[in-house]
Amino acid sequence: MGEAHTGLELRSTVTSGGELKLDLAEVTLDAPGPDEVIVRIEASPINPSDLGLLLGPADLSTLQAGGTADRPTLTATIPPQRMGMMKPRLDQSMPVGNEGAGTVVDAGANVAHLLGKKVGMIGGAMYAQYRKLPGRDCIVLPGGATAADGASMFVNPLTALGFVETMRAEGHKAIVHTAAASNLGQMLNKICLADGVPLVNIVRSEAQAAILRAIGATHIVDSTAPDFMATLTDAIAETGATLGFDAIGGGKLAGQVLTAMEAAANRNAASYSRYGSTTFKQVYIYGALDFGPTVLDRAFGMSWSIGGWLLTPFLMKAGQETMMRLRQRVADELTTTFASHYSATISLADALRPEIVDAYQRKTTGEKYLIDPSR
Repeated sequence: MGEAHTGLELRSTVTSGGELKLDLAEVTLDAPGPDEVIVRIEASPINPSDLGLLLGPADLSTLQAGGTADRPTLTATIPPQRMGMMKPRLDQSMPVGNEGAGTVVDAGANVAHLLGKKVGMIGGAMYAQYRKLPGRDCIVLPGGATAADGASMFVNPLTALGFVETMRAEGHKAIVHTAAASNLGQMLNKICLADGVPLVNIVRSEAQAAILRAIGATHIVDSTAPDFMATLTDAIAETGATLGFDAIGGGKLAGQVLTAMEAAANRNAASYSRYGSTTFKQVYIYGALDFGPTVLDRAFGMSWSIGGWLLTPFLMKAGQETMMRLRQRVADELTTTFASHYSATISLADALRPEIVDAYQRKTTGEKYLIDPSR
């Protein structure tokens, strides 16, 4: 075929004057090369990991709508104290959207077999009507799967699988997970149940606990309950969890997990040590639902570590063979273990409506937005 394709693409710009600008740019993609495809994007999720690039550190109370109904714009002020981290991206119109799915509408000679297929993709710039990328970066969706089914087949599924891989590689035997009723948390529960991995789920409401009970979760702890620390310690003692993954980031929760791990380890201690237990405890922060400081009340001895965990560095370290094995599992279990649920499907123009921005940037459990750029 070898045709150029023109469509709209959502762009985010941080200006050197301290302003965030969002708009829809018209972009023309040249015909694909021998190993490339052009995909008409039909579904792309708004993940928390997309919001850092999309909205930056803007003060969203200052959002101002402009443009037209078909080509809306949004602007917002960025507080001066937040501008320092923005220097590498100043005055660059940047495409947004980590992952998506759609139909291959053009293909180079070496990947012609993909033409007409529904595929899932990762690689950025997915909040767009068309995307050109190497055929190797696409996964053909299983028969009967829709673009919505395949839109979230990379970030959350590979992160959940990566947690279990990390647990095994580092010699732990059970996991503690926060914000556990999220789409990702539900996937992690299904993986752990299938693989026999004990999992302690921390939620912040009874409604979230009910979501997890419905899919078979066994250890569920509510961080708002008055007996939270005692219940968490009991669950950790029962499972032997010494590894935590924290989606919250700010506040006391990461430290509370370490404290409960230490208390659980000391239940069977034969003797007292002023340095705490010798049980090594690890918490990885992988999200930033709370941008405030991480607070550690150091009541968990000296055998512990807190670090950051990101999917891309994990996959690079794990290697090609592991990555392909994990991707295949996602494809095989796309509509079961790795099914995602969306509260609303919106257009590219809708994504720039202030009231919708306010809704998806809150990252509320059970409210996940899907962009359909073909609308």
